[in-house]
Amino acid sequence: MKPKVEFVNPLYQSYADTLDQLKAQGNYRFFKQIERDGQFIHLNGKRMLNLSSNDYLGLAENAELKAEFLDSYPIAKQYFTSSSSRLLTGNFEEYEQLEENLSQAFGRSSLLFNSGYHMNIGILPALCDAKTLIISDELIHASIIDGIRLSKAQKQRYAHQNLAELEQLLITAMDDEAIDKIIIVTESVFSMDGDMTDLKQLVAFKKKYPKVMLYVDEAHAIGVYGERGLGCAEAQDCIAEIDFLVGTFGKALASIGGYLICDQVIREFLINKMRSLIFSTAQAPINMAWTNFIFQRMMRMSERRKNLLNISEKLKSEVVNRGLSCPTQSHIIPVIYGENQTAVDKAMQMQDAGFYVLPIRPPTVAKGTARVRICLHADLQWLQLEALLGKL
Repeated sequence: MKPKVEFVNPLYQSYADTLDQLKAQGNYRFFKQIERDGQFIHLNGKRMLNLSSNDYLGLAENAELKAEFLDSYPIAKQYFTSSSSRLLTGNFEEYEQLEENLSQAFGRSSLLFNSGYHMNIGILPALCDAKTLIISDELIHASIIDGIRLSKAQKQRYAHQNLAELEQLLITAMDDEAIDKIIIVTESVFSMDGDMTDLKQLVAFKKKYPKVMLYVDEAHAIGVYGERGLGCAEAQDCIAEIDFLVGTFGKALASIGGYLICDQVIREFLINKMRSLIFSTAQAPINMAWTNFIFQRMMRMSERRKNLLNISEKLKSEVVNRGLSCPTQSHIIPVIYGENQTAVDKAMQMQDAGFYVLPIRPPTVAKGTARVRICLHADLQWLQLEALLGKL
């Protein structure tokens, strides 16, 4: 049942009216009381296979990993708060150990953040001035959009994945004396369509146009792609060519926080200029220790990655064979129905059949592209998904 919104103060009336409008539009958000049971969740009396989580490697419910971590991490070192920003007294050794291991894996400097949101709203405002032009894919995540808005940069967008349009914008910008730097901003795997960016082509643009730098968010790719799970940049062999390679630990790595892979001068600059880093209490050291533990094991989980990509390809084929639109190239499987109510009805049918999936509607996606989004994870077996096929 949706919670009733009550208010007394007349100054709150406009907020209450907005909530009523959201309810009438079917866009009202509220927290659900979910109980977790391994791969399954319990909600409203139903036990459903969880296909809406970002736990792509299936590690968040892995009891063996949790036990191994706690056995290896002395209670005396288990700080549950840093009590400070890293620049004051919050720079525990757990941060430096994780950054060292990230730098060894990626071959470049690294910097940690409290969340992907802290990361994306802080980096670009710190780096950009009025003579910087940011050119972004129109479907980048809300956190990156907010970061661009907070910056002093000039701003342009290109149609989703339209790299020909992007190049035309680059050609024009190269001749503009009011622009010193151009930062192309994109994601490697997009969370709504599940499609991938051609990072090698963006690197080619960078080499062709000397003002260009690249900002790539690997939030939905880290852990899943590349021989060691380092993301699409590893899979496409261009880690060293991306100026700002960012990602999150809150999805496939079953933890929390964000990271940046960059050159050392960028790391030092952000430590001095990035407001969401400087003025925020650092994460609890125990979270950083857990992330470090998971990160090192993740790089050896090639069989999990292989299984995830195999079942992803198979499910996409089943969707397409039924004549449905599914633009994905990844483990995120959107089944596009177009009409809002159709997507809602289909999601409810799938939930009734024991699969927890959710409808995605405008304004999250474009009008006429309402969909059911299926997020797969590596410990699934194909037999578990067969009953879903009849509901597509």
